[in-house]
Amino acid sequence: MEGYLALVAAAAFTGIAFYINAVEQPARLALGDAAALRQWVAAYRRGFILMAGLTVTGALFGAAAFGSEGDWHWLAGAVLLIANWPYTHIGVAPTNQRLLATAEAAAGGDTRRLIENWGQLHMVRTGLGALATLVFFWAAIT
Repeated sequence: MEGYLALVAAAAFTGIAFYINAVEQPARLALGDAAALRQWVAAYRRGFILMAGLTVTGALFGAAAFGSEGDWHWLAGAVLLIANWPYTHIGVAPTNQRLLATAEAAAGGDTRRLIENWGQLHMVRTGLGALATLVFFWAAIT
């Protein structure tokens, strides 16, 4: 049962991450600089807890499935999913911090480039989630 819950958490994480890259980010970039920043800040604050929670939940259930079943695929999926934490802390957080520190009135071309860069960085999170989902699915069907 833990493995299926890990799969659900990873699939939810991946679906949300993909939505952010495929829908939310292009819509955000269609806005002016200040409005794009405002929207990014609001989305970041809402998404942080949800995405972090899904990452931890999926990784814990994956590790539990590995413990109960002994199938290394569950552990591999858990590692792929939880890899979002160090990647986000090391690779994405500096951009997040710069965006959060930017006053809306000061938003301009540099802000837009940061938001565009953030979208590229976020694609890695989507990829890690997709890989974790595929590995969990593999474990579930074998």
